[in-house]
Amino acid sequence: MTTAYRLNVRVFWPLVTCAGLLCLWQALRRSKAAGPSRAWDGDDDDDGAPAPLLKGSGYICCRVSLAVGPGRPLALHIAPRSDYVCCHLSMAVRLIPAIPLGEALYLTPLPSSVQPPAAAKLGAFWTLNVAKQEQRLLGWLREQAPEDSCHLKCLQILKGLRDLGGRSLEQPLSTQWSQVLSSYLLKTALFWLLLRGPLAAWEDQFLVERLEDLVLFLVEGLQRRRLMHLFLGNPALPEALSLPKILKEAPMVNLLADFDGPTLDRVAAQLLDTWKQAPKVIGMYSGHRYWRKHPV
Repeated sequence: MTTAYRLNVRVFWPLVTCAGLLCLWQALRRSKAAGPSRAWDGDDDDDGAPAPLLKGSGYICCRVSLAVGPGRPLALHIAPRSDYVCCHLSMAVRLIPAIPLGEALYLTPLPSSVQPPAAAKLGAFWTLNVAKQEQRLLGWLREQAPEDSCHLKCLQILKGLRDLGGRSLEQPLSTQWSQVLSSYLLKTALFWLLLRGPLAAWEDQFLVERLEDLVLFLVEGLQRRRLMHLFLGNPALPEALSLPKILKEAPMVNLLADFDGPTLDRVAAQLLDTWKQAPKVIGMYSGHRYWRKHPV
């Protein structure tokens, strides 16, 4: 059975530059003027090249290829022809399989790079995706927090600190570092800290203080071997989120349960050491004005 694919422009809209949008729009108009849009049937052209994405007036503007392989995420590569003079914008879109559970909840594959060894032994290869609920929470925080709230900036800087701290680590600590301090874990820690309040304390002028609070909150959680899933059985979430019943009645889940104590202790110690290098990362993200007011 052949599966047909068709370009959904809205999916790619946030990923392209203004110049790329103009070129894509021109190509779509030419394709529409030439006749009905052509669906990709998954087959390559006769010459073995990837199938055309946009084709108008007999001219192929772009090509599509699907990258697959063991241990590699499924990715859709979109590239213009080398002789297409309008632009040379290329895109790689990661494709994530998802099993719908209803009420905007999905099961998605757990990336092998962040999968704890204990989870792999138990055959835990799927995770609950609550992206819709996270967006609602972010919207609620945007309404309640100060206009210049620094909470998203803190998350960006913390990810930079994680990446900086992992560069010089040797195995097995390097792998443990990336597995424990996943982006999802960092985001969960930030949400828990925000819900503690007060949100007025997250004004941009307090960025360094809030970032330090976030690092210390994470270190404390690692040392206690406990950081709970934000949306499972959490009575502290705002009622305005209108969470599905399945989330409200679910038992609470410890995101650190699959890691052993010595691993969490090593990561906690390394995180504190990395915090000493925070001025470098904050300088890249926010300039030096915060460090003149609030030296570490």
